[in-house]
Amino acid sequence: MVKIVGINGSLRAESYTAQALEVAATRVKALGADMEILDLRTLNLPFCDGGDDYSDYPDVAKMSQTVKEADGLILATPEYHGSVSGVLKNALDLMGFEEFTGKVTGLISVLGGQSNSNALNDLRVIMRWVHAFVIPDQIAVGQVWKAFDLEGKIVDQKLSQRFDQFAQSLIDITQRLKA
Repeated sequence: MVKIVGINGSLRAESYTAQALEVAATRVKALGADMEILDLRTLNLPFCDGGDDYSDYPDVAKMSQTVKEADGLILATPEYHGSVSGVLKNALDLMGFEEFTGKVTGLISVLGGQSNSNALNDLRVIMRWVHAFVIPDQIAVGQVWKAFDLEGKIVDQKLSQRFDQFAQSLIDITQRLKA
């Protein structure tokens, strides 16, 4: 069994990013993986100052340890001004090679406008820099306010199938690299 950790890169209370991550997590669990979500809304994290002593913030150690123990990751972000959310970038900056080297990573972005790959491309660069493996399948949910029903289920069948494909790819590649 593989362990996947998802990181919700949104602080919004009614977060579409969290909904998209939950859909992915459900699909990953259905494939037999152990799945845990780190919700940045619930962690007390400082701004990264480039140092390595964040002992005054126990949630940094908790986040770091959780990521280290994972076989794979799902990073989910809203796209703000054409890129990754600041809170997700900060969380990633609080970690480094020790946490990310060799981790298989899947990427999800949500956008209010038309779907594009800006945030996803930026995340690819960040994760490549820390020696993670990013899967080819990725999800960008454009016009996100139309994507979910009131129960948080995906309305569009094609998008639902993309989440299935994404989860399968993440699990398959993680299992191969773990072996």
